[in-house]
Amino acid sequence: MTLQPAPRLASPRFMLPATLCVVLAACLWGLLGIFGKYAQEAGISPLEVAFWRAAVGGALFALHAAAAQQRFPRGRDLLWTALFGIVGVSLFYGAYQLAVQAAGASLASVLLYTAPAFVALWGWLLLREPSGLRELGAVAFTLGGIALISLGGGENIRVTPAALTWGLLSGSSYSLYYLYGKLFFSRYSAAALYAVAMPVGALGLLPLTDFAAKSLVAWLALGAVALLSTYLAYLLYSAGLERLSATQTSVIASLEPVVAGLLALALFGEKPGLLALVGAGLVLAATLLLSVPRRVQGRPHPAPGQEEQPAE
Repeated sequence: MTLQPAPRLASPRFMLPATLCVVLAACLWGLLGIFGKYAQEAGISPLEVAFWRAAVGGALFALHAAAAQQRFPRGRDLLWTALFGIVGVSLFYGAYQLAVQAAGASLASVLLYTAPAFVALWGWLLLREPSGLRELGAVAFTLGGIALISLGGGENIRVTPAALTWGLLSGSSYSLYYLYGKLFFSRYSAAALYAVAMPVGALGLLPLTDFAAKSLVAWLALGAVALLSTYLAYLLYSAGLERLSATQTSVIASLEPVVAGLLALALFGEKPGLLALVGAGLVLAATLLLSVPRRVQGRPHPAPGQEEQPAE
């Protein structure tokens, strides 16, 4: 899932249709909770999963940025990027894996999709962006969806205060990518920014991480989290974004929780109840509602998190 269309990563050209690139990215993001759950079942703690995602993902982005000779942030920009690494990587990655542990992969993915509602809230409170019935309706849909999920539960799905807390914390911390992106994604490549933010995020997780002995299955799951669901997913999304509008990519990327839910049902028997399904539908409806550009004085105006960025 991505809230802020990133600048081009100077990536190799994917010889795939643009729509297929975004679909594949959404599927890889949908696999994040699945891979994380496999790693946890292999004896790896949620915070260690988050640590390795940040550390290995950051190394891959650093190699990418260095090979493409991209400019890294310096001075005050470097300090802001390091701070973002603590909040947008340490907190977000850790909270999401704890949500997977507490709630299951499918519910964690749905709660992550509360992020667009938080984006609308931060945009109104901090950036003084205009809000109207659409934004209020999306927030209402999100709150209603969370309430129904709390009441609905399901088979092998644990709706507890801890599950909701970690899930909503992952959504709210992920929404901060929008605020950070407004300031930096037009000035630096995403690879260069993540090459700094992710290692800082890994360092932020390090004191909280208990490292365990790892089996081959654990290493494969951790590698898949970092390589497939982080680095490759972002490359595919960026390749699709080069040829599609931000709105199109945002709507297609909403496949992510659907993929996560279907795989969690097939692999782990996570079957949400009827109320929980309706609640998940409301959360996704809020995301789709916010992805449609509003019109200002007869011209389309980007939805929160949907601004197009200039090429690097």
